[in-house]
Amino acid sequence: MLCRMTTKPDGKSEGNADGAAQSPQPPRRRAPAGAAVLREDVTEAIRSAVFEELAAVGYARMSIEGIARRAGVGKTAVYRRWRSKLHLVLDLVSAIAVQGLPDPDTGTLEGDLRLLYEVTSRALRHPVASQIIPDLQAEAARNPEIAEAMQKALREGQEGVASGIVAAAEQRGEVRMGIDDEMALDLISGPLYWRSVVIRDPKLPKDYLEKLTRATAAALKAL
Repeated sequence: MLCRMTTKPDGKSEGNADGAAQSPQPPRRRAPAGAAVLREDVTEAIRSAVFEELAAVGYARMSIEGIARRAGVGKTAVYRRWRSKLHLVLDLVSAIAVQGLPDPDTGTLEGDLRLLYEVTSRALRHPVASQIIPDLQAEAARNPEIAEAMQKALREGQEGVASGIVAAAEQRGEVRMGIDDEMALDLISGPLYWRSVVIRDPKLPKDYLEKLTRATAAALKAL
């Protein structure tokens, strides 16, 4: 900070911007030695490293050492946040349920569906996601905890968005009131997931999303 200084007749400076005499600054307080301060930038680096490590080697071969090395941190930094690689992956997979999906509000059923499909298609076909999801599905067949987390991430995220799209369409009179929510979720989420994750085509057919949008809207209106 720049302060305006006044000069005494003897040539010595005194005062500050307000003309008050400056008092000695108190010694800076130091954090207790060994205090566990979980820096958010380190946490984010670890999260990113987990996704990259999963895509590179898969869950079975993934290790805390590999994650720490990829994140540029020590193993202790990882263990301060998660007890094991299982808890780390469960935490990250569960977080998918509330991240990344849009909340469409285009004013039409087809507009909302098209926006959802565009965003979801890009996410599912991302090189990292396309490697991680099938690998975790295979692990889910052997590990009930991963199975539960995968179901939560893949179902709840889509279910919340699909319910919002259907509710808005009901209010606009585009579909009948009280349609089957479970069937609506299957119709909205099933085809794109099948195409992108199960079949894993390297490229969607031309106009696929547009045709899927029209077909899904027609199916919802027929419920």
